[in-house]
Amino acid sequence: MTTYYYILASQHFLLDEEPLDEVFRERTRNYKETNKKIDFWLIRQPAFIEILEFAEIKSKCPQPSVAIISLNSEFITWLKLRLEYVIKGEFEAPSGSIPNPLASLETV
Repeated sequence: MTTYYYILASQHFLLDEEPLDEVFRERTRNYKETNKKIDFWLIRQPAFIEILEFAEIKSKCPQPSVAIISLNSEFITWLKLRLEYVIKGEFEAPSGSIPNPLASLETV
């Protein structure tokens, strides 16, 4: 299993009020320059918060939600400090309760 780190917030807050485009552009540019594989994802309506273990966390986050998930705990800590009004956590996957850590419940 792999440890995934995340921040969770309302879609309105993260996608409308915060300049995430700038953060992702800079991070992607840095990864390309250093030949590093992308290890972060933005997931609308993340499926992992639907499992029983995340019921309390989900109840604290306005819906619909969005998560930024990463394999890099330092990046998530930096985002938490920068964005302030987000929930930070981690989980192990794949597992019986989280078969796909990047799954979304959003219908396209």
